[in-house]
Amino acid sequence: MSTLEIKDLYVHVETKEGTKQILKGASLTVNSGETHAIMGPNGSGKSTLAYTLAGHPKYVVDSGEALLDGRDILKMTPDERAKAGLFLAMQYPVEVPGVSMTNFLRTAKTEVDGEAPSIRTWTKELSQAMKRLKMDPKFATRSVNEGFSGGEKKRAEVLQLELLKPKFAILDETDSGLDVDALRIVSEGVNRAKEANQFGILMVTHYTRILKYIKPDIVHVFADGHFVKTGGPELADELEENGYDAYLPEGADSESALA
Repeated sequence: MSTLEIKDLYVHVETKEGTKQILKGASLTVNSGETHAIMGPNGSGKSTLAYTLAGHPKYVVDSGEALLDGRDILKMTPDERAKAGLFLAMQYPVEVPGVSMTNFLRTAKTEVDGEAPSIRTWTKELSQAMKRLKMDPKFATRSVNEGFSGGEKKRAEVLQLELLKPKFAILDETDSGLDVDALRIVSEGVNRAKEANQFGILMVTHYTRILKYIKPDIVHVFADGHFVKTGGPELADELEENGYDAYLPEGADSESALA
């Protein structure tokens, strides 16, 4: 079993107005096979947590640790974090013109595993994974995410998740921009990958609709840069009904945070 431990993490960014503290002592432990939903109002730091763990250079760690099986990933480069078993599905996947999906995925698989998969095995595995996600086979030869719709980009993210088999997957608002059918297909892909590989999931979301497909074991409320409440799946229903006002600093306004 693998464990991801986030310990008292403080992170800031530099803005035009100066230094802005975003994470303020965030702590969380996720084990293999667990699904944690992280919910909270806009601007609370949920995505900052996700991108800090992945190694985005914009986010500056002031103090704290993020230990993956005892190794501090915050001291690693982004590619080293991926090799250690961390995966980030981005809210807004980037386009990579000139690099085909096939070459991108096989190169990523080679880097993560430390050896290249055999062409015959890889071709079959890629084809089957795309079929399960209802992706047109032609997408394998297209440039990464170039000209893809929002739903197609999210399917491509889950395709990477299925093939790379990480220890922990961070899903940053994977449900954003998806219609009902695409949400179901993407969610089924996440569930299938988790069942096959028993990785842990940190799922950042504003909405409860994805939680109807990807069932969380634990739900956290994230506000003002740290976790303020933890509960079971019923906590998500409470948040949908009542919003986040009860968890915000005094004087703050969630602006109907679930909208």
